[in-house]
Order: sequence, then structure tokens, then C-alpha cells
Amino acid sequence: MFLDFMSEVEGLLRDALERCGFKVEDGVNNLGLDVSPHADLASSVAFRLAPTLKKSPVLIVKEIHQAISKEYKFVDKVEMTGPYLNFFMNRSFINAVVDQALADNCWTGRMKDKVIVEHTSANPDGPLHVGHIRNSVIGDTLVRILRRAGCTVDAQYYVNDMGRQEAMVVVGCDHFQLDGSKADHAIAKVYIAANKAMEESDEAKAMIRGEADSVIQRYEAGDEETVAKIKSAVNYAITGIEETLHRMNIRHDSYHWESEFVRSGDVAEIVGLLEKTGLTEWEDGAFQLDLTGHGFEKKMVLKRANGTSLYITRDLAYHRYKSANSDRSVDILGADHKLVSGQLRTALRLLGVREPEVVIFEFVSLPTGSMSTRKGKFISADELLDEVETRAFEEVSLRRPDESEEFRKLVAKNVAAGAVRYDVVKVSADKATMFDWKQALDFEKLSAPFIQYSHARACSILRKSESDGEYDANLLVDEHEIALIKKIAEFDLVIDRAARELKPHHLATYARELAESFNLFYRYSPVLDAAPELKSARIALAKCARNALRTTLDTLGIVALETM
Repeated sequence: MFLDFMSEVEGLLRDALERCGFKVEDGVNNLGLDVSPHADLASSVAFRLAPTLKKSPVLIVKEIHQAISKEYKFVDKVEMTGPYLNFFMNRSFINAVVDQALADNCWTGRMKDKVIVEHTSANPDGPLHVGHIRNSVIGDTLVRILRRAGCTVDAQYYVNDMGRQEAMVVVGCDHFQLDGSKADHAIAKVYIAANKAMEESDEAKAMIRGEADSVIQRYEAGDEETVAKIKSAVNYAITGIEETLHRMNIRHDSYHWESEFVRSGDVAEIVGLLEKTGLTEWEDGAFQLDLTGHGFEKKMVLKRANGTSLYITRDLAYHRYKSANSDRSVDILGADHKLVSGQLRTALRLLGVREPEVVIFEFVSLPTGSMSTRKGKFISADELLDEVETRAFEEVSLRRPDESEEFRKLVAKNVAAGAVRYDVVKVSADKATMFDWKQALDFEKLSAPFIQYSHARACSILRKSESDGEYDANLLVDEHEIALIKKIAEFDLVIDRAARELKPHHLATYARELAESFNLFYRYSPVLDAAPELKSARIALAKCARNALRTTLDTLGIVALETM
């Protein structure tokens, strides 16, 4: 849709630049094309040419405008506005958008990359807490965006089964009984109990720490009994974590355990290759990689004094695996991982391994304060979802008191999950955010329920309408009708950019704008009361909007409810 229009504009511009003898360096959007409030597409290419040509951008635009071909397929006209070139869609393109948007499967992208997206990867020592949610939602939304863009995507969970946290879980299971609570919560209780036991005395601390160190060594050595204990505890915790993720419509395609890369010899090979760089040495009882020449103050520890590997060493092996098995590899990491992520990427460069694309996110918080799994002070994702679901049920009950409790609970469940996902992803990843359930559940304002309700409204119109399928798109001339058609057309452009730039908040913004545009159409362009021919055209547009809203919500991981 929109990418077809943009492609024609790019061709017209490049041909015109060639006729003028102007050269623009290759690069992403080097023609300065963007959606504009003053045109369907505007180009700021004159600003890029001005320093080289030593001319005013206005004069440059005049030359380019005169050189643009007058033969268009989708372009209606090209205008100059100061230093900008403005491009407008013609009627043929607008009608084509309606025709295409009526097909359920029209939003399929053109990218063919094989992509690995690693997200969540929380330690299996307890439940997901509010701090994990943003990682999971950003990661899963990017998986959906990349798939919508045409990529083959493997959503991966990297299991930290060799760290001190998991060793402490095993120590906790040896000393304390797992209760009958949800699996990840039960694991957290024994983990917290083991950590609290260390505070009782110096002797207890030394004993428990010694037990944990022994577990780490025996597990890395492949001791069968220890391996069985770790695998049992990890798998048990992950069943609980998965249950929480499924509540938010999040699923992983594959799980990769740290120990895989130790057992395979990959970690030892990585250490050996780094040793050949001449930047490694034993210092302070640890084998370290000196990256000070690359701007890092701290050296990167690769092995402990007892010869066991560290998380980052195993992570290097995992990233080499991801690089070898994908065209793009994406990591979703919290802001507290900036340093380690920088060290990891530098080490990968030394190894000649393609670096991952890293999305660093700032944290989502609640007014209740900080969270720590070790101390047992955290707000679990389950608690948050329970609270939001309760609030959503109250709201749905106020709006639909005559519906069955089963109906209201189902709607509340889907509204709550959507509210959490949307509230988390609507803000750019590099900005901190606070979750406010009142705003997230506001049906009247710019929230997930607002978008879901817009889809339900479109479904309601179509249920009440009668149409033989014949329509004349040329009758859709009202400003709100045209605005809606153009907004629908933008979907593939938004997906393309979000997939390339790894910025899922672009799609969240688009979803809100699409819902607003549909509601303006609904308000000012009556569908069911229109004259027969116009009614058929507007029914077709309502179906286009329904399809676009449904696809957008699905790509955001939010259920597109047909009735609310």
C-alpha cells in the first residue's frame, strides 16, 4: 500500500536528481522522505544537497521540481513549499487501498530475513515481576512486527541455569520444602529462605555459600545428581513463568540453556580464541579480558579462580550461535545491562562475530517502589495482572451489566492483558515509564480498550449492515473518509520502519491514530443511514477499518474483541 506510493515517489525523485546532476549519498531514507501534515509525503532532500551544492535549498527544490517526470501511476501532483517537495496521492491509489484492505491477508511484508529475538530470559529463581514486563512486551511485540514484515522469527528464551541464583535455588530446595503455590512463586520462597538463612550467622553464611559454590562446580563438571536437581528446579520455575507470559499473550519458540554451550565445548573455544588476542591475563584470582583500549574501565572476567565460567563467557558462545543461525539477532536488555552489553559486543568484534542489535529499555515502575527477588520484596507480574483484571471486570460490568458473568470475565481478561501490553509499549523504550491502571483502562481515552472498542464498533456496524459486496470507492470523498483510507494505507510503512528500527512504540502510536481516524469517520459519515450506493461504499470502508484495526491489534499482541 503506502510503500508502493513511496516507491514511486523515490523513483521520481531519483530520476529528477539524475537529470539535475545532483548526487545524494546512499543510506536509509537519504531522500528525506516522511509523512507530513502538509502532504502525503514530503521530501527534505534539498537540505542534504545544500552544503555540497552551496545553494539555497529553495533554489535546489525549484530545479528538482522542474526535472520531475509528469507521468505518474499513484501520484496526483507534486508541489513546492519553500525548501520542501510535497507529493500527493491520486484517486487511483486511494481506490486501490480500499480494494486491498478488504482482503484479510493483505498485510504481508516483503522482508525475508531470518531473525532471532531473545527476550525475557529472567532467572528461573522466582516469578516475573513488574520490572520484567517491559522486556517481555517489547520483545514479543517486535517478534510480531518482524513476522508481519515478512521475516522468519525465532523468539528465544536464554535460560540462566549455571549462575549463583540457580545454585541458591538448589540449596533452598535441599533445606526447605516447596509448597503448593504457583511453581515460580514456590521456587522464589525457597530461594528467599536460603538467602535469609545466610543472615542468621557468619557460620550459616559460610555454610550456605560453600554449598552454592559446590553446586556451581559440580554442575559445570556434569555431576549427574546435580544436573538432575538443577534441571528439575529450572523446568519447574519456567512452567510458572510461562503461565504468566501466556496471560499476556506471549510465547517463546525455543529455549537455550547456558549449560548447552559449556557441555558442547563452545565456551572453552571462545576463551581460547580470546586468549589469542593477547588481551587476556590472570589477575586478582580471575582470568580477565582487558578492554581498556576499547573505552572500558573495568576488565571483563572470563573465568573464576576455580576455573568455572561466568555468565558473560557463556553469553559470548550463545551469541556466536545466534549469529551463525540468523540474518539478524536482537537482544532486549534493561538499562542496567548497558555496560555488560557494550563489553559483550566489543568481545564479539574481537572474535569476528556479528554483533546483535540491542534494544535497551528503561524501567517500568509502580508507585509502590523498588523490587528485589532476593529479599522477597517485589510486585509480581501475576499480582499486577490480577489487579488490572479485577479493575477491568468492574469497568466491563458497569458498561454491560446485563451480560453473563462468563462474558464479562472473558472481556475483562482480554482488556486487562491488552491494557498492560499497550501501556508498556506505547512509550519509546529509552524512556522510563510508570504503569497507571486508571489511564491504561480508560475506554474513552487513548488506551488499548479505546482501540479494542473501536474494532468492536466496526464489527457491530458490519453485523447490522446488509451489502451485496458491490461498492464504488469513488463515492468516498468526505475528508474523514479520505483521512481514514490514507491512515489504513500507512500500516505497511509503520511496520517496515518499526521492523528496521526496532521501535515498537511506532505501531502503538499508529494504532491510536487509526482508532481515532475510524471514530471520526463513524461520527461524521453515517453508514447504515446513508443512501444505498454510498452506504455500500461506507460499509466497504468500515470493513477495511475493521481489518486494519484487527491486524494492528494482533501485531501488538492484543486480542481484537468483536463485542465489548
